[in-house]
Amino acid sequence: MGRKRVAPDWVARRFEATGPNELWVADITYVPTLSGFLYVAVVLDVFGWRVVGWAMETHLRAEWVIEALHTAVERAGEGRG
Repeated sequence: MGRKRVAPDWVARRFEATGPNELWVADITYVPTLSGFLYVAVVLDVFGWRVVGWAMETHLRAEWVIEALHTAVERAGEGRG
């Protein structure tokens, strides 16, 4: 069994922001349905804890998770982040 890779904690567990688009956090989860699992990726803006990006898919591959981040970046560029 190999060592697990751990991502660095760049915010030192201080989930605070003084303005929009200063700090985003993300999570991936799944919802069981009658047709199988629905996977959901969400990007939250810590300032106001608003959803700024999201994506859903029936498989757990990287491209749709990256799409959630792209959605957040696009919305931030439109001034809605």
